[in-house]
Amino acid sequence: MAEVAADVAAPATTAADVSQNGDGAERAATSAGDTVTSAQLVTPWEVSGGADGKIDYDRLVEQFGCQKIDQSVIDRIERLTGQRAHPFLRRGVFFSHRDLNEILNLYEKGKKFYLYTGRGPSSEALHLGHLVPFYFCKYLQDAFKVPLVIQMTDDEKCIWRNLSVEESRRLARENVKDIIACGFDMSRTFIFCDFDYVGGEFYRNMVRIGKCITINQARGIFGFIGEDYVAKMAFPPVQAAPSFPTSFPHLFGNRKDIRCLIPSAIDQDPYFRMTRDVAPRIGLQKPATIYSRFFPALQGESGKMNASDQRSAIFVTDTPKEIKTKINKYAFSGGGATIEEHRKFGANLDEYGAGRMLTGEVKKRLIEVLTALVGNQQKARAKVTDEAALQSPAVRNEISRSLSLHKVYCALYRAKSSAWARTATLTCSGRCGVCYSRQRHRGLLSALCVHRTCQ
Repeated sequence: MAEVAADVAAPATTAADVSQNGDGAERAATSAGDTVTSAQLVTPWEVSGGADGKIDYDRLVEQFGCQKIDQSVIDRIERLTGQRAHPFLRRGVFFSHRDLNEILNLYEKGKKFYLYTGRGPSSEALHLGHLVPFYFCKYLQDAFKVPLVIQMTDDEKCIWRNLSVEESRRLARENVKDIIACGFDMSRTFIFCDFDYVGGEFYRNMVRIGKCITINQARGIFGFIGEDYVAKMAFPPVQAAPSFPTSFPHLFGNRKDIRCLIPSAIDQDPYFRMTRDVAPRIGLQKPATIYSRFFPALQGESGKMNASDQRSAIFVTDTPKEIKTKINKYAFSGGGATIEEHRKFGANLDEYGAGRMLTGEVKKRLIEVLTALVGNQQKARAKVTDEAALQSPAVRNEISRSLSLHKVYCALYRAKSSAWARTATLTCSGRCGVCYSRQRHRGLLSALCVHRTCQ
């Protein structure tokens, strides 16, 4: 799984009416209904390649105004984390970004960040493309020891897919089990469903964001038309709000200085360009982003895996027999039309482009790899309880309990008076030598701690 391209968990589109950042990297783009090239189409609802059937990612980077991830960035990540970069980075699956170097600068200075990604639950189970951002988030969480928030946009799917509220909520709960099975450190992970969580400071941020976007801007960014539901136009602030730590007071208190890094596929960029444009206008920091390529459908590179098309995707609930049938029947290999042509001209895929392997051999190997991967995912999911999927109050209270002290720790860290610091330390039970004991620090608290002794 770590050797293939990525899909996206939640919706996205092309954008307009965005401002430039300090280095002029951000630019206005076309509306959601426009194509990036004459044939290529990238919208929240459809992704298809150009005349050659492929997505022109260089063109997307140019059009959206983001930056490519080069080897120096990968080398720096390896140096900071002390481990080899994830295959998704080394192989260019995650290939572009906004402000990633700023996040690394902060981390190098001992300041932490948090991760945010999401999933729009439109099917009973995730397919392989959906797993990619979650697998990558697990790597980032483990490597940098940072918190992760995962938004389940059950409201968005209710609106766009015309699902009932009850069905959207049910699908979200089922999808959460697949997500937990990816192996996150749940003491550093907060998963929430919009229908259940939106309110309080999260909703207040939504209103702040919404007041910065005019109807004309929303139409230009997302391609809304007069026949669309009002609910569609109201949704973008919902997806933008998790980019700001103040949306999660039970996790981060009222801190505004914690940056957010958002791993997603590149068709998410317009949502977060909008968010980055709004951020300074509401007194908050811009989120950083890191973008992946699309996970291709079985039929080839002309689109991405689609949960609505069973033939295009391998789902985490598929049996070994179903995986074998789909690969043999639907998977596009890129091999020659005949053995002679394949031996002479090779294929158009890197793995056996020299013609030394035949299509059947490649498919056989792919079946073996995917059967093992899906089997492991199914075993992990079987261990996820309903209580874990719902993130019981006990879990939320533990996250809240540990992080509610962080404001005190930061004050302690900034204190110039050692006498005051000693008093504050006693107030906090003397934990950590500076703020929290090595023996007792747990979860999101240690992930956010600004003191090296907690790492």
